[in-house]
Amino acid sequence: MEALRDIWDWLVAAFDEDQVLVMWLVVISVATFVGSLIAVPIAVVKMEADFFVRKQGGVIPRTPWRLARRIAKNGLGGLMLLAGIAMLVLPGQGLLTIALGVGLLDFPGKRRLQLRIVTTGNVKRSINWIRKKADKPPLELPG
Repeated sequence: MEALRDIWDWLVAAFDEDQVLVMWLVVISVATFVGSLIAVPIAVVKMEADFFVRKQGGVIPRTPWRLARRIAKNGLGGLMLLAGIAMLVLPGQGLLTIALGVGLLDFPGKRRLQLRIVTTGNVKRSINWIRKKADKPPLELPG
């Protein structure tokens, strides 16, 4: 609760000093909230039920198009990761957005981190609830 009070005090002080900064913070917060409400359910529904149990193979980009696509995918993943972290204290689906952002990034240990996030009780329940509403089977998880 103290952290929220500190954020509120900072916003009040910033509003008094720089109304443009506060306006941009509000715009970014609303945009990430609305964007996550649209993008997260779409991605969860489009995900195959066996995504976490099938073997994944990495593709090395050999053409400029593939390399550009991979860079764009990682950029979007980074933005989603940052937005998800922000949504832990701002309105939005923080953990689900973080999980999707991590899914778009390429780094060693990604699979383990994804499983750790997705097997968290609330995240797993939320994903399977969204999938159930779309008449999709629940995610299959290892173990």
